[in-house]
Order: sequence, then structure tokens, then C-alpha cells
Amino acid sequence: MTRLYLVEDHTIVREGLRAVFEAAGFTVVGESDNIAQSLSDLAELVPDVLVLDLGLGARSGLDLLAQLQGLGLPTQVLVLTTSDRPRDIAEAVRMGAAGYLLKGTSGRQVVEAIHEILQGRRPSVEKESGVFDALQGERNADPLALLSARERQIMRMVVGGQSSAAIAAELNLSPKTVDTYRSRLMAKLGVHEVTGLVRLAVKTGVIDSNPT
Repeated sequence: MTRLYLVEDHTIVREGLRAVFEAAGFTVVGESDNIAQSLSDLAELVPDVLVLDLGLGARSGLDLLAQLQGLGLPTQVLVLTTSDRPRDIAEAVRMGAAGYLLKGTSGRQVVEAIHEILQGRRPSVEKESGVFDALQGERNADPLALLSARERQIMRMVVGGQSSAAIAAELNLSPKTVDTYRSRLMAKLGVHEVTGLVRLAVKTGVIDSNPT
């Protein structure tokens, strides 16, 4: 059973989302309209997916994402917001969001996006909006710009030949969390296998193609 947590500052929107998700067979384990409560709940509940709005009154959901990175949770993040600004999209993805949808998206598409995220893929619905173009622009400018510091670290270790178990032991993480980071960074970079990741690492100078 897929467990979801909702962060949205409008009660009526949360109620609508809950109805859509429960009809789809998901379990909504909690919800909040503020960052402090959300972080406390997320650390305790560890849901599979966090559905996050960026507009939280005077605060931004990006603030929550930044703090969530430090918790090291395996929870995937799907941003569902009104902001189509390329800067917000790129920053959310760099901070670990596995998907970014605009609120004009249908309930069916949001449900499909959650399924895709849980399978380690970026939501296909992004291609129908400016989200995909914004991400492609960031990748073209700097292929690694969308990766967080932790994802860059794990990328270096993966292309260096270390297994998930070895990386987990070195970074004091669970192998499942390492696999989540690995799937997430490969999705961000648009590669589907380790050989492609190695080629990109050589191209961007993450590893030396001619070691001495």
C-alpha cells in the first residue's frame, strides 16, 4: 500500500487530493499546511511519497525541501504547484523532487505520476507542460546542475564501481536509501544504465577518462 503525505496550505485542496488518492488505492497517512509540522510528521511517518505545494503562505515549499534533504529519508517528493517559473522547477529538482506538476494537471495524471515516480521514472506528464523544457534547458547548460550534493557524491561512488551495499556502509545509509538516490540521480540526468552514467561522468569531468 502506497503511503502519501500532503503539504498544502488550502484545506479544500487537501480534501480534494485526499479524495483522489484514496479512490486510487493510496493511503494518506498525514497532511499539513506548514513546514515545521511537516518535517516532524515526515520524520516519524516516513511516507513513500510527499505531495508538496511550493506556496505555503509566507514560506516556500523549497524551504521544506532544503531541510528534508538533511533527514536522509527514502521519501520521494512530487511537487504540485502553480509556479511554472524555470528557476523554481530547476531548484526543486536539484533539491530532490522526483517530479514537478502544475495544478492544472488532472487527478488521473497526478496518480499516474506517483506510480511513475515509485518506479524510478520522471512523470511523463511533465512533457505536456513547460516543466520538461525547463529541465532540458538546465541539463543542456550543465548536466549535473540538477543534482544535490549527496547525489553527486553517490554518482562518483557508483561510477567508481562501488555497490549499493558498500556505499551504504561508507555513508551510514541503508542500501534502499542508496538505491533511491541512485534511481533519482539517473532519472534527473536522463540515463538508464550505469554505462551511460559513466560516459556522462567522463564527459563532465567527474572521473578521469585517462587515469594514471
